[in-house]
Amino acid sequence: MSIVYQVLGKAGHDNALFVWVTSGQAIHRLLFDCGENCVAEVPYTDVLAIDHLFFSHLHMDHIGGFDTFFRSVFNRTSRRNAVWGPPGTSRIMHHRFRGFLWNLNADQPGQWFVHDIYPDYIDRFRYDVSEAFERAHIAGREPHRLPCHGMPQGYPARSTQRGFGRQLLDEATFTVEALHMEHAGPSLAYLIREKPRFNVDRAKLAELGLQPGPWLERVKVRRADEASLLELDGATYELAALRETLLVEKPGESLAYLTDFILDQAALEQLVPALHGYQTLICESQYCHADALLAQRNFHMTAVQAAELARQAQVERLILFHISDRYDRREWLALLDEARAIFPNTTFPQHWGLTEANV
Repeated sequence: MSIVYQVLGKAGHDNALFVWVTSGQAIHRLLFDCGENCVAEVPYTDVLAIDHLFFSHLHMDHIGGFDTFFRSVFNRTSRRNAVWGPPGTSRIMHHRFRGFLWNLNADQPGQWFVHDIYPDYIDRFRYDVSEAFERAHIAGREPHRLPCHGMPQGYPARSTQRGFGRQLLDEATFTVEALHMEHAGPSLAYLIREKPRFNVDRAKLAELGLQPGPWLERVKVRRADEASLLELDGATYELAALRETLLVEKPGESLAYLTDFILDQAALEQLVPALHGYQTLICESQYCHADALLAQRNFHMTAVQAAELARQAQVERLILFHISDRYDRREWLALLDEARAIFPNTTFPQHWGLTEANV
């Protein structure tokens, strides 16, 4: 399994994030925000195959490119059209759906499901192409599931459970969580994490005098209807004991997407434990440290604040994006230096080409 990502958009322009989660058997494509011209950087075949669109919030620089995406997939049936965002997303998306002349739609397939993410529940609405998106159909309210990172239910007690956000997706190989932040209104931070992988300890297998075989799949994969005992070479073993002895947990990859909110003490107290040990943090950096008061007034972050968050959360790497066009290229590099003074493994997206040599 692997998580591959691409920051979309240029420095000083609208940005977004495209994520591919590959399990070896399937590829899930996730789009986080949809600024102007961002989707144009994604191969068209991948645009057609986007599984979920997640909005941090609905300011125009985060939704300005939605029409391009919508035009490509508005009536698709190959997969579900799913949009997620903070409270009010469905209302705004309804206006976007209705912002065209629909007079050849009666026999068109396609449905769109929009999710308003509240702190304690998710409201879901359905919009039909055949109705010209005229009606918002209430599709249900779902309580948030408790996030769980570690072994699936029924695995040994040594596994750890973590989770500080609201779990939105719980796929076979990965999860997506949201955290509610403050941007003079709700803004969502998103956490993408692969589930742990479990490998067989060959040395322990040899110690038990057992030979590898198809039976190991029963040890690796727990099924609700399985028996608790396993017969091997005339001996009986408890599956729970075999899992405890033979399985070695390998953590999955992890990625966080944070943009457009104030990083005050309350936000730090929420984010630091939630992001602890994450591999990649993709974080906005609208302002340099000298403009910290302006950042606070506008509910944004500085590069120094993003770096301090990365340091406290002990992430592996920090990628700064969503930088302001109020600065020139030299000032952007100075902004990067400010962050690196606190968290050395900080970069801009590589394709921006923001280096001293290119100033």
